Amino acid sequence: MERYWKVLRLFWGTAIAAELEYRLNFLVTALISLGGLVGSLFGLFLFYRTGYEFAGWSWEAALLVLGLFTVLQGFAATVLIPNLNKIVSQVQQGTLDFVLLKPISSQFWLSTRVISPWGLPDVLFGLVMIGYGGTRLGLGWADYALAILPLLFGALTLYSLWFMLGATSIWFVKIYNVTEVLRGLLEAGRFPIAAYPVAYRAFFTFVVPVAFLTTVPAQTMLNQGGRGWLLASALLAAVLMVVANRFWRFALRFYTSASS
Repeated sequence: MERYWKVLRLFWGTAIAAELEYRLNFLVTALISLGGLVGSLFGLFLFYRTGYEFAGWSWEAALLVLGLFTVLQGFAATVLIPNLNKIVSQVQQGTLDFVLLKPISSQFWLSTRVISPWGLPDVLFGLVMIGYGGTRLGLGWADYALAILPLLFGALTLYSLWFMLGATSIWFVKIYNVTEVLRGLLEAGRFPIAAYPVAYRAFFTFVVPVAFLTTVPAQTMLNQGGRGWLLASALLAAVLMVVANRFWRFALRFYTSASS
């Protein structure tokens, strides 16, 4: 385990040093993130401007969900997208061979090799939104702390989905359209799951587990939903992590080396 921490520090240290060569990108990305945030807030405002509320979700509570979504969006832009989108190019160019020959887990290498600080503005804006909504609702530090575990489980769930999708590039090299479909489905996490009709709630809970990414952490923060949802979130994350690892090993059986 210590070896992996050393490798991770080396990976991220070199990646950040390389990215900081283009510091203007951070400002541009921050402005883009701010524009996206304004658009998201406006979309949510359209529902609430006439006094309408999603069942059991006030404006401030809905802001918590949107803030959590923005944090996860920043996490994806910082860690997931820079790494997992490169699996396709690794397969296309045959450089996956070199990854498989390294004396560390290929899944670890492919998942953590690069980090991009350009997703951090989303994380910051999301935390600000959570803080604002929580303050209006009278939440304390203990309430915020309650959401850490389900948010972590949500991040692991999101990672597992992305990684399994990236692994399919071994069979289907061009999966960019599928990636966009998944990203579009995950956009449903901007709103509480109660905002959708019953059929969609079932779909976004049991098929594409969007509810566990944002709604469950928000409910935990608000002391709603009980421990059952938290345990389900933990179980889902654990199962998907195992499935992602097994799926990757299964996919490698069909990988044809560039040197063969």
